[in-house]
Amino acid sequence: MPRRTDIKSILIIGAGPIVIGQACEFDYSGTQACKALKEEGFRVILVNSNPATIMTDPELADATYIEPITPEVVAKIIAKERPDALLPTMGGQTALNTALSLRRMGVLERYNVEMIGADATAIDKAEDRALFREAMKKIGLETPKSMLANATDVKNTDRKTHEAERAALKAEKPADLDAALDALETRWNLGEGDRKQRYISHGMAIAAQALDHVGLPAIIRPSFTMGGTGGGIAYNRAEFYEIVQSGLDASPTTEVLIEESVLGWKEYEMEVVRDRADNCIIVCSIENIDPMGVHTGDSITVAPALTLTDKEYQMMRNASIAVLREIGVETGGSNVQFAVNPADGRLVVIEMNPRVSRSSALASKATGFPIAKIAAKLAVGYTLDELENDITGGATPASFEPSIDYVVTKIPRFAFEKFPGAEPVLTTAMKSVGEVMAIGRTFQESLQKALRGLETGLTGLDEIEIPGLSHGGLGSANHADDRNAIRAALGTPTPDRLRMVAQAIRMGTSLEDVHAMCKIDPWFLEQIAGIVAMEARIREHGIPEDAVNLRMLKAMGFSDARLASLTKTDAEVIQKAREKLDVHPVYKRIDTCAAEFASPTAYMYSTYEVPFAGALANEAQVSSRKKVVILGGGPNRIGQGIEFDYCCCHAAFALRDAGYEAIMINCNPETVSTDYDTSDRLYFEPLTAEDVLEILRAEQASGELVGVIVQFGGQTPLKLADALEKAGIPILGTSPDMIDLAEDRDRFQKLLHKLNLSQPKNGIAYSVEQARLVAGELGFPLVVRPSYVLGGRAMQIIHDEGMLQTYLLDTVPGLVPEDIKQKYPNDKTGQINTLLGKNPLLFDTYLSGAIEVDVDCLCDGKSTFVSGILEHIEEAGIHSGDSACSLPVHSLPSELVDELERQTAALARALNVGGLMNVQYAIKDGTVYVLEVNPRASRTVPFVAKTIGRPIAKIAARIMAGEKPEDAFAHYGAMPDPRNPGHIAVKEAVFPFARFPGVDILLGPEMRSTGEVMGLDRDFALAFAKSQLGAGVDLPRSGTLFVSVRDEDKKGILPAVKR
Repeated sequence: MPRRTDIKSILIIGAGPIVIGQACEFDYSGTQACKALKEEGFRVILVNSNPATIMTDPELADATYIEPITPEVVAKIIAKERPDALLPTMGGQTALNTALSLRRMGVLERYNVEMIGADATAIDKAEDRALFREAMKKIGLETPKSMLANATDVKNTDRKTHEAERAALKAEKPADLDAALDALETRWNLGEGDRKQRYISHGMAIAAQALDHVGLPAIIRPSFTMGGTGGGIAYNRAEFYEIVQSGLDASPTTEVLIEESVLGWKEYEMEVVRDRADNCIIVCSIENIDPMGVHTGDSITVAPALTLTDKEYQMMRNASIAVLREIGVETGGSNVQFAVNPADGRLVVIEMNPRVSRSSALASKATGFPIAKIAAKLAVGYTLDELENDITGGATPASFEPSIDYVVTKIPRFAFEKFPGAEPVLTTAMKSVGEVMAIGRTFQESLQKALRGLETGLTGLDEIEIPGLSHGGLGSANHADDRNAIRAALGTPTPDRLRMVAQAIRMGTSLEDVHAMCKIDPWFLEQIAGIVAMEARIREHGIPEDAVNLRMLKAMGFSDARLASLTKTDAEVIQKAREKLDVHPVYKRIDTCAAEFASPTAYMYSTYEVPFAGALANEAQVSSRKKVVILGGGPNRIGQGIEFDYCCCHAAFALRDAGYEAIMINCNPETVSTDYDTSDRLYFEPLTAEDVLEILRAEQASGELVGVIVQFGGQTPLKLADALEKAGIPILGTSPDMIDLAEDRDRFQKLLHKLNLSQPKNGIAYSVEQARLVAGELGFPLVVRPSYVLGGRAMQIIHDEGMLQTYLLDTVPGLVPEDIKQKYPNDKTGQINTLLGKNPLLFDTYLSGAIEVDVDCLCDGKSTFVSGILEHIEEAGIHSGDSACSLPVHSLPSELVDELERQTAALARALNVGGLMNVQYAIKDGTVYVLEVNPRASRTVPFVAKTIGRPIAKIAARIMAGEKPEDAFAHYGAMPDPRNPGHIAVKEAVFPFARFPGVDILLGPEMRSTGEVMGLDRDFALAFAKSQLGAGVDLPRSGTLFVSVRDEDKKGILPAVKR
């Protein structure tokens, strides 16, 4: 079936801001789809509210709308652009729900827009819990015993009334039918809040009946939500009613499925692709190490599934394909989730996603099969056998199921430390903010690589204290109270449960008992036990002195740092021992075919596999070109997310255009930077000094390494700068010493004095006692800032002595790395003082009521080019990543803007900045105060770039590679005046507080937002309103308003309240 010729233009709906459950994997999917459809000659129209995405770059689509993703806004875009088709499967749940709303509103019918990829019937059948259950029953597949709680009868009555109104209006044939229909929809939407409350009340009554049918514990799953939003596990009646109400409120259709508990069952996922000719392939099978009861996005997973027999796999494969056929997903990728009772083998279908999903991105990176790209092409008429496999250079068609000869492990990354009071317990509602993926030839190698790739200070399966143990935390598996403590730790799903499992095994708990406590499959427990047993041998005998046995250790995934910890030495000692014995990793290619065909695509991972026939097979095939290595940002986290990946991608694009071989190192499966065609060569590896230096060693075997870029990936690559410099690796852009000067609070303070620039009155503390003295001298309130952190980690406003004491003894210990904890195991003060001796605390006098400003600039060490001056809407003291801001500035006089530009240029010259720099200022009573300087890419770079229409990260990369600024600008156009870009842009932050009930939602100096949206207009008020709409702010239109402000603001707030 050739590509369709009856459609010319296609609208793609993006996923909007990064939120828990819907993150940058949809930028990856959407970018692939845009490229694939443009490649086929279609006119691509894109709507997305997220400026930090690659997919909203102007060259990706033919028309890009950075607008709120609401049915009303998208309807206006459809009216203007008149697309032939709508592809709703690339933007997560947001895009699906918007597409369904457009259909219900009659917009698609009115403008003759066809939904492709998955039609509305298929989406409804998959997402509506009742329809899905009936569909599975029809094809003989079992689902867990369940009952629906909804308000279908009431809603149907309302809907019929609304449809009758629409029909009557059409029959009247008013002069402007479209305007009349829009007005009717507006009135209908204004009544949504009142109708929702009626629906919830009706659903709660049905839920009471469902409880008697299903029993406790019960799993509550809302319909049409992402990441398990609003759902959970209820163990008692109070929890049940609370979660049901939350789920009904979260569901756009006011519907929840109340399901029997399958806690402790094994969970699997199948990634399936189907074409219009009914060809179906399984791209990848994924197994969750955590049993049912933990959202799959929060579970540690492996690919391929490792504990299925071939017969079980074939049964699940056939069931997955049957599900797609019955649901009616004609083309594209879908994800089907199963649960298996390990006691009797009972198989049940949990759910399916009729779209590209989070797991699709993982499966794409795990196999090299570009699911989103293929799905986009299938949606326009192609069949799988007509499409080539890019990875094999066309040697195989897309209809070949990928086969892999390695093991992939994904571990989620959490941010509970950002939300004091949130219980770090995992349920069916997703809570992780990012993930890391690692690849190895064995599960043990893959697992330990993933653990160190998390960047939480782990070097492997590090020791951890199990709460409640006797004898100072040492405990005994044979002691009754200690067994209870172990049972509680292993039976509660937490982010650290796998380490708790390893610790329990170290203490002598039998694998049978461990399995009974945590329900993790015995095969995985045996693998962990193997690592623990080897650790004991290393502690007793040290590392082997021969190459064969040392390579065997490394093949189990042991890092140099972990081996150093076990032998009580330094990582450098282990590194030298390896080098003496010539023990280094080899690099293998992800090729979709287990090396059956040669792959021209340089998508690689490292392994220490044992030599075959006496030789190591290295597939790196290093080139002789001039090359630049870009270090990515690792797993997403609050403070370091998609904005930095955007910068890394732009660096790769610019350097390729400039003639360099662009090499990317990263371990985040969600991102565009780890797409195999973003860079010339991709290494999917942890961002540790050991892993990066081994890659550089391999790359230096041929060609010229021009340098490494550490500026674009956030704090992660900056931490590696010293190790790279010590190894003699050239670093492009700002030098590590200047980066350190800006981070080191003491050195930076001296620089500001030298430049005669103002700072809030401040002091530096290198110990707990000194912190108390400095605070006493400055007086309260104070802002305290640790050194060498990103996202305002552990920054706080301290109002009194009690808060200071709590901060020093409760908050600062959370910053202490594992190596210091192990050095001072029972001495909290010693741990804190050791940390502060290296990374001191800076105390600033809090500037109440000040205006905060961000300035982004480019510099080549001589000339400075200001690209954006952003005025924060929240006052100083709110983290810049959490504050709304406008570009250009909204209220500052021109003389203050002149002064900001002058100070920025002075700082850039003093730091000899090469590339990007960000400065944060506070302005109070006409005085400019420098808060901090970041001589690297900042999270505002994509927002500024989209506002001024210049790819400033690309320009910076060229400058860092040695181009003169005027030559770099020549490729993209001169820098426009940041004071007058021709429109107003407002950035607004998006928060995950709904995922952490009971957490204080007040903002402060520590960043807590997960994403951002952009509002664009020629009028500030409209731009701000768009930013609020895009962020999902839904203000009530009636009722009583409660206003609470501090005393000094009460007079100023009255005019706004009275309006």
